[in-house]
Amino acid sequence: MTANNPHKGRVIFHIDMNCFYASVEAAYNPDLKGKALAIAGNPEERKGIVVTSSYEARAKGVKTTMTIWQAKRNCPELIVMRPNFERYRAASKALFRILSEITPDVQPVSIDEGYMDITHVTSDLTPLQIADSLQKRVLDELDLPCSIGIAPNKFLAKMASDMKKPLGITVLRKRELASTLWPLPIGEMYGVGEKTATKLIEKGIKTIGDLANYNTYELKQVLGINGERLKNRANGIDNRPVDPDAVFEFKSIGSSQTLPYDTVDEQEIRRLLAILSENVERRMKRKNAAGQSIQLMIRYQDRKTITRSKKLYRYIDGKDEIMYEAEELFHKHWNQEPVRLLGITLQDVEVKKNIAKQLDLFTYEKEAGNEKLYEAIEGLSEKYGKDVFKKLEAVKEDQPRTSFQKDFLDDYRKE
Repeated sequence: MTANNPHKGRVIFHIDMNCFYASVEAAYNPDLKGKALAIAGNPEERKGIVVTSSYEARAKGVKTTMTIWQAKRNCPELIVMRPNFERYRAASKALFRILSEITPDVQPVSIDEGYMDITHVTSDLTPLQIADSLQKRVLDELDLPCSIGIAPNKFLAKMASDMKKPLGITVLRKRELASTLWPLPIGEMYGVGEKTATKLIEKGIKTIGDLANYNTYELKQVLGINGERLKNRANGIDNRPVDPDAVFEFKSIGSSQTLPYDTVDEQEIRRLLAILSENVERRMKRKNAAGQSIQLMIRYQDRKTITRSKKLYRYIDGKDEIMYEAEELFHKHWNQEPVRLLGITLQDVEVKKNIAKQLDLFTYEKEAGNEKLYEAIEGLSEKYGKDVFKKLEAVKEDQPRTSFQKDFLDDYRKE
């Protein structure tokens, strides 16, 4: 297909699935359609929070990150289900198969959203008609609703897809920014988090339009280079390409978990560190990677959070090594107060074949004692595939995931 695009400008789609996890469950069990449904982890424990909910539940005051008891207080008839990771990944893969049949220029950015560049797609249909056809196909074949933003760049397409849900299709043109984008509160701008929004509001920047017209120098004083970048986005300037290979880029791999109760019990803490180390090892293996820095996150009962990291002289990927380094960081920086949450992240991550290429003879000899890395070096003849969409057919589903949004890329990256 080649799109009917007489103006020769870029045409970018942002596809955003509506209430994805809840929608997948309703597609799997039609009896759930039209009902207040929430997906939450470990409802029996304090850490059981709402990950997502149906629009019917949202209408009754159910919100993401709300605890289960709060959600049920607002919506007594709420149906709460544990997440089904395999089901969501299968639906995601089916979605991206459909997108890739329209154009190879597809960039997944999470399990339930992605960008498409249809500028060079051949078709008698207009971009709006292509979007309408795509939306109907996803609904017909997968029984899943999605919203689509259409714009000349990724930022505006992302903003457009949020403007009408569910099953919305929104076109956002640069010439329409003053009337459609600029009146929105600054906190609704993609890329502006809560802390950034607070800083901007303190400067009198209350809307996206205020940001678009603010002095660049003063913005950089407040937000650094990100201030200029955000101003450009507010003015509709975003030259980033839709990059299918971006799915292979990762520099850190981690896992975090809330304890069932705040504790100073070192056996409980060590048990959780072991679980997290194993989770990180599993994700590293899927990517055939290793990391050279380790970071530990500790959240205390008062929600104060600290992160401490350490640069290693070697690359590591195994749970025992990860556990050793994490424990050392913990005992060095723990203030003896009750711990609420722990997280372990390997940073400076590289695919093993790239690590081996960088090793000189001295480093090779020093690292040869590490059996796992040695085996990786010996196995360099194995190819690391990069075609994300061809890989969709060959994925093995044999390990549970521990993070909804971080782990979805594993299926596309796996060798």
